[in-house]
Amino acid sequence: MKRLLALLATGASVVGLTVLAGPPAQAATGCSAEYTITSQWAGGFQAGVKVTNLGDPVSDWTLGFTMPDTGQKVVQGWNATWSQSGSAVTATGVDWNRTLATGASTDLGFVGSFTGSNPAPTSFSLDGVACTGSVTDPTDPPTDPPATGTPADVNGQLHVCGVHLCNQYDRPVQLRGMSTHGIQWFGSCYGDASLDALADDWKSDLLRVAMYVQEDGYETDPEGFTRQVNRLVDMAEARGMYALIDFHTLTPGDPNYNLDRAKTFFSSVAARNADKKNVIYEIANEPNGVSWAAVKNYAEQVIPVIRASDPDAVVIVGTRGWSSLGVSDGSNESEVVNNPVNAANIMYAFHFYAASHKDNYRATVSRAASQLPLFVTEFGTVSATGGGAVDRASSIAWLDLLDQLKISYANWTFSDADEGSAAFKPGTCNGSDFSSSAVLTESGALLKSRISTADNFPTS
Repeated sequence: MKRLLALLATGASVVGLTVLAGPPAQAATGCSAEYTITSQWAGGFQAGVKVTNLGDPVSDWTLGFTMPDTGQKVVQGWNATWSQSGSAVTATGVDWNRTLATGASTDLGFVGSFTGSNPAPTSFSLDGVACTGSVTDPTDPPTDPPATGTPADVNGQLHVCGVHLCNQYDRPVQLRGMSTHGIQWFGSCYGDASLDALADDWKSDLLRVAMYVQEDGYETDPEGFTRQVNRLVDMAEARGMYALIDFHTLTPGDPNYNLDRAKTFFSSVAARNADKKNVIYEIANEPNGVSWAAVKNYAEQVIPVIRASDPDAVVIVGTRGWSSLGVSDGSNESEVVNNPVNAANIMYAFHFYAASHKDNYRATVSRAASQLPLFVTEFGTVSATGGGAVDRASSIAWLDLLDQLKISYANWTFSDADEGSAAFKPGTCNGSDFSSSAVLTESGALLKSRISTADNFPTS
């Protein structure tokens, strides 16, 4: 999405949405409901409810609970259809979580208001059955202790296993990080101070390097832009972050227009960086106005160029409709599922703007994630223009979904562009502070709080 994405970023989360099958719980008493307040401010709060069905499978379910204080109100929610009458609140399942098998869970969330106190709701029930059960299973193996070291040190060479991005231990991992803006415009945002902050304060796992091909980009100085990309790859490596090299094509939307340039560029950067373990290649940012067959044809010509020098690196392929799996063009993931790129160790890109792309896009990702390896290489918290206000509720719903599905992401944009999608206020990149509340936009503050939480990468 051309329009600069910007991620969302919000405080904690508890919203995911996917139905996850799990082992039968002990104490199978109807259901369990885990309620968490993830953030609170004067007169308002954000909360999540994880519901697990411990009884027989249910369809078209309804969750009910009671607000103990008459001043508590649900303002807006996600991953369910919410309603409130007096103190009674109900949430009904939506397309992707409408059926809950025995042992399956779904995460719901809402933003609420209150005028008095804000105690936790009571009397949770699923289809009228009280949620008094527990999902604790004493036979579950202990979780891995937190891994120490940088993201690249812990995970090593990444690869695709099934529908997941996996580390050197063959365990699924989720990378969370930031994307540059066009390096031809915002070079001052990508120096030692900013990348130190990104790695150490933001605790980012990756840096996406957005190298525009047109728009005063690569086509104007191929050697110069290649050097800039390699410099940022080295800077990310020195700080233990993964580097996602983005061949940022947008206009024209047919990636085949840049096929020769892509072959030249990727031949050079793959040969130069083949011995590195922190490099991921994104070969076409946002194909648009073009068929999936044309995108596939492009991918099957560029990937062998990379593989000739770097046979092990993960390659990400853009999808139709501005990397929306075709949704923005009225299609869906089936065109990729039924006609995948003929190559191994690849993933497919998905992009979204939280204020413009909501439930139908999330439903597509939920379905597609069980059949395709997905990587959200770019997204924003604002509208599809790259500007406007942050859509807090939709952004949280998106991030929680990505967390639950272990889908990696990079937020647009780690820059001080004068737009809602930027993480920094205008002028920040002229200074040395890239972390404090004084320089962060609403989107930047939310995102930093999100990606700076512990990764807990699995190592066994």
